[in-house]
Amino acid sequence: MERYDIGIIGSGPAGLSAAINAAIRNKRVIIFGNSDLSSKLVKAPRINNYLGFKEISGVELKENFLSHINSLGLEIVNERINNVYAMGDYFALMVNEKMYEAETVIVATGIEYTKPFKGEEQFVGKGVGYCATCDAPLYKGKTVIVIGYNKEAEDEANYVSELAGKLYYIPMYKDELNVNSSIEVVWDKPLEIIGVDSAEKLVLENREIETDGIFVLRDSISPGQLVPGLKIEEGHIAVDRLMKTNIEGCYAAGDCVGKPYQYIKAAGEGLIAALSATAYIDIKNRKNLK
Repeated sequence: MERYDIGIIGSGPAGLSAAINAAIRNKRVIIFGNSDLSSKLVKAPRINNYLGFKEISGVELKENFLSHINSLGLEIVNERINNVYAMGDYFALMVNEKMYEAETVIVATGIEYTKPFKGEEQFVGKGVGYCATCDAPLYKGKTVIVIGYNKEAEDEANYVSELAGKLYYIPMYKDELNVNSSIEVVWDKPLEIIGVDSAEKLVLENREIETDGIFVLRDSISPGQLVPGLKIEEGHIAVDRLMKTNIEGCYAAGDCVGKPYQYIKAAGEGLIAALSATAYIDIKNRKNLK
């Protein structure tokens, strides 16, 4: 298995800035993100405070970002990382059953704007999960709820429906759905997950659904769930001036480390994270040569 120097999670300004600065220092980089780069970016009608790009739209800035990374031969892997595990001298980045390896990791996932449902965090690992295709075999013949925040969630719901006895799909977006006929679609707003030792029921605005398991498939996973053991302060990843987290070899940049939520600030932090990760790798390599 190929081991990369730096695994970057996030394709917004912080992640892409980290990628280009690592690439020009001859580091092997892999970027995980999506074709829009950043939903926040493409939705911006006009950006006035990005140095050198007066009165530019988010879509135009996105095209500039793509042109820059393409010129360096960098590509974005359109996959969502579910978990990152520190394995000693490298990190394992998990995408369902697939694994990538990297010497260092830069977390640039942005900020999670959707708050957890009441009771959600209480039942994580006890009937509440964030990777439907990972845990689907546990619910063979059982009742499952999938709460999807994007079109990709439909694929996971379809997969789980082939194993579950009954599957409810709750879309948190307005779009035409492409789900199996056996799936019951519920257009309603989830409010609370309740249970005793495990999740037993989802309370919505207009009804309640008893269930054996609930998968919440958001656009991004909160950093604390993504990287076990990562220090979180006031909802953000705790870093020092060099973008180092409390986990050796793991760095973070952009909105996920705190305000202000500005593109140019995120890009600057991405640069710092890349320089720190590069220095860490170079020092480690020199030690291994001795």
